[in-house]
Amino acid sequence: MPDPAILLEWAGFAARWLHVITAMAWIGTSFYFIALDLGLRRAPDLPTGAQGEEWQVHGGGFYHIRKYLVAPAQMPDHLTWFKWESYATWLSGAALLMLVYWTSADLFLLSADSPLSATQGIALSAGSLGLGWLIYDQLCKSRLAARPTWLMLLLFALLTAMGWAYAQVFTGRAMMLHLGAFTATIMTANVFLIIMPNQRIVVADLRAGRKPEARYGQIAKLRSTHNNYLTLPVIFLMLSNHYPLAFATPYNWLIASLVFLMGVTIRHFFNTLHARRGRPWWAWGLTALIFAVIVWLSALGGPTPLDTTTETTRLSPAQTRLTEAPGFDTVQEIVALRCAMCHAAEPLWPGLIHAPKGVILESPADLARQARALYLHAGLSTAMPPANLTGMELSERATLIAWYQAGRAAP
Repeated sequence: MPDPAILLEWAGFAARWLHVITAMAWIGTSFYFIALDLGLRRAPDLPTGAQGEEWQVHGGGFYHIRKYLVAPAQMPDHLTWFKWESYATWLSGAALLMLVYWTSADLFLLSADSPLSATQGIALSAGSLGLGWLIYDQLCKSRLAARPTWLMLLLFALLTAMGWAYAQVFTGRAMMLHLGAFTATIMTANVFLIIMPNQRIVVADLRAGRKPEARYGQIAKLRSTHNNYLTLPVIFLMLSNHYPLAFATPYNWLIASLVFLMGVTIRHFFNTLHARRGRPWWAWGLTALIFAVIVWLSALGGPTPLDTTTETTRLSPAQTRLTEAPGFDTVQEIVALRCAMCHAAEPLWPGLIHAPKGVILESPADLARQARALYLHAGLSTAMPPANLTGMELSERATLIAWYQAGRAAP
């Protein structure tokens, strides 16, 4: 029977790849439909009710598309509902959250100085996603629906506040992922609970010979516009765990907030371009300025060293057993010799500003918290150190394996 740690690692790997693949499909359709929405030509021979049409040339042939704001007078027998890109992206992200961040909450979810237990952290993780949707949904159903600019500003303030709140209790990586999940939950719930049901009502009315109400389309249009502007930032937040300069900084929540602004400026350019309302090149200048601020924030300062005594008192019983397992002293020497020059609060390796993936291996508590990662990436595999730059020997890897297995087997 394979080691459960290995099974979890592979499950998390599969969930991460599925998440990325579904997101690629989602972002593709998001750009595609906004192009159709804004770039339609008003041909003189359009049928009644059609807003516009578009001819497109692809490798497979020619495509003729017409858009109706409500629906045509005669509905076809077959309809294709574009929804599964959104659903699959959210479901794969939820799987990633549960398989990686919930099963190893002490390692990946909670920061070292978090006041929460693992159970409390998981409850906050799950509950905040549902709460975010409820707040957003009520805002959209308020009088602010008639003032979309103010509504968008309030949504931006909500996302910034959530990023800051997550950063107070979660690790940098978990903060970024949760802010992405928070936003993606709003987007997917828009599709599942608002956009698709409203379209079904319109279709049912037409097929029953009733005149559909325009308000259903207007409501769905507002939510669809929000989804359009939020797609790019969500993709970044999904992939941010690979970039310590984004998540392993004191200003990670502010960087995430500025990424949302970049999403707005980039989308504004393409939305305006596709609507044939000009080319607002200033949007790219503003995007570059925001990105320069992000780069400046990421270099302002890395994580500060933690007080080892305080950190040790927060170890879980399982982590404490690892510090008492046979061979731990030798493991500390191996890590100090082979790993700590990079995985430190102030890395010594040339060119590194922050520890890779924000992983610090300086204190006994650090090693206990990162024990599973050491076991998988420097023990069972040769992934670490990269290219074995520090010359870790097979006997040292065997020592890591023996220590981890002894610590996990201890009663």
